[in-house]
Amino acid sequence: MKTSDFYYDLPQELIAQTPLERRDASRLMTLRRTDGALEHHHFYELPDFLRPGDCLILNDSRVLPARLLGQRLPGGGACEVLLLIDRGNKTWECLVRPGRKMKPGTRLSFGNGELMAEVTEELPGGNRLVRFDYDGIFLEVLEHLGKMPLPPYIKEELQDQERYQTVYSKVLGSAAAPTAGLHFTPELLEKIAAMGVGIGYVTLHVGLGTFRPVKEEDIESHPMHSEYCVISQETADLINRTRAAGGRCICVGTTSCRTLESFAREDGHMEPSAGWTDIFIYPGYKFKVMDGLVTNFHLPESTLIMLVSAFAGREHILHAYEEAVKERYRFFSFGDAMFLY
Repeated sequence: MKTSDFYYDLPQELIAQTPLERRDASRLMTLRRTDGALEHHHFYELPDFLRPGDCLILNDSRVLPARLLGQRLPGGGACEVLLLIDRGNKTWECLVRPGRKMKPGTRLSFGNGELMAEVTEELPGGNRLVRFDYDGIFLEVLEHLGKMPLPPYIKEELQDQERYQTVYSKVLGSAAAPTAGLHFTPELLEKIAAMGVGIGYVTLHVGLGTFRPVKEEDIESHPMHSEYCVISQETADLINRTRAAGGRCICVGTTSCRTLESFAREDGHMEPSAGWTDIFIYPGYKFKVMDGLVTNFHLPESTLIMLVSAFAGREHILHAYEEAVKERYRFFSFGDAMFLY
């Protein structure tokens, strides 16, 4: 299949720049996979589409305030460092700006010297290894000095950093939010649990590769980024019990989907697991465990629109997106949601 098979035309003004005041007030388009039937709802109506005996699987990863603004030493020129992967020994793989002035040996200062660093290596592709020097606990220093690494299509400054975290976020490590979960409130989750829907959590630390465009004309040539994920015994048991009793396994977000599909056996049985995944799901993929998906609207020609097309059919998805543009839905991270079932 060609990358251009997943293109759609999106007016810039439909890219949501800020979150709605109420998380669950966003719109919810439902898409039935069997025939492509669409309906328009609001996210707080999601329980109407769930059944007692289903399970809902959410990604509890929490976004690191991983964007650091500082100065290069000596001289004081401005720099920006975005933490991507913890490589151990106080060293992180990072995106840096300005790249041409951040050669190995460059020293950096953040927060008037509260956090110091040195670029130690330039990696193929342009990322850098950066070794940090600080007192205390690095995550606490980050909470103090770091900013939220919003996606490149969001130009507005975020007023409340917690609005780029899900209400159930727990395990620090993502470079971007698992945004399908941003619509949930504690009250909505309580209502869903009270219906008899099991709620389970996985952890997948979202990498910035999720925003990387597919540049190859043939999608199968695209090198997929790796992300670290974990499935607990408790969540594996919940999924296995749900499926054995005839319930549906519904993933919240493509990250939860990729986690389950990476580690499920061919028959859909789950075991507790942890490790890196670079699973690339596109049309032709046979889903082993996922029966429904709550997701946002994704970028044209992205790996994520390919994933939802694999689940609901490319023609159905492109028609739904065309309808969403016509109905002025809000797109991407702070935008509206879909329920595919």
